[in-house]
Amino acid sequence: MTHPLILAAGLTRIYPMGDHAVTGLDRIDFRVAEGEFLVLKGISGSGKSTLLSLLAGLDSPTAGELTVSGIALHSKAAEDLTRYRREVVGMVFQSFNLLPTLTVLENISLPALMAGKPADAVEKRAAELLDWLDLASRTGHRPAQLSGGEMQRTAIARALINDPAIILADEPTGNLDTGNGQRVMHLLSELHRERGRTLIIATHSDLADPFATRRLYLKDGRLGDPSSSLSRTP
Repeated sequence: MTHPLILAAGLTRIYPMGDHAVTGLDRIDFRVAEGEFLVLKGISGSGKSTLLSLLAGLDSPTAGELTVSGIALHSKAAEDLTRYRREVVGMVFQSFNLLPTLTVLENISLPALMAGKPADAVEKRAAELLDWLDLASRTGHRPAQLSGGEMQRTAIARALINDPAIILADEPTGNLDTGNGQRVMHLLSELHRERGRTLIIATHSDLADPFATRRLYLKDGRLGDPSSSLSRTP
């Protein structure tokens, strides 16, 4: 049997809040096969963003285990998680998270340069992504000079610069109009369909649903009825 790309067992995240505690995730189990397009659904506060943060190595679980691409994230030190974020996953955020003082090219190139890749190779890869995402004419522009759709496409290019196996997207169409949202979803679908990337998207929107191989529903930090999935959990 093929080992899953992502495996979670009893995954729990509890946030201390003064005298109280808020449960972000409550002992969830799931697995994701390589090449899936998984859509996480649920209302605000259901645990979607918490789960993405754990998968991205931006946060650590309170209890349970989380293994991604053979890496046990629940037991890794901070420097190992930094390397994991650079090499294994790419993140796309609702708010774009572009650095305002850097150009499009510089924003895209930054993660690869921080990973120590040669500048000429980084520039070549960035140029390929700019062409694919129809951003070549915006290379020297700064984020304030871009439309929302252009900023999100720049964020997608930045997420891809280190050729990660997994793309994580948190409400990637949340700040876009319907037309730009649909364009972004088609681009993400192309990454999955033609370039073999594993995608996990947390969203309120239905724009991702036609492209998903599977949906998981979160409510109060727990997984909903698995019968709502588009395909069986591998």
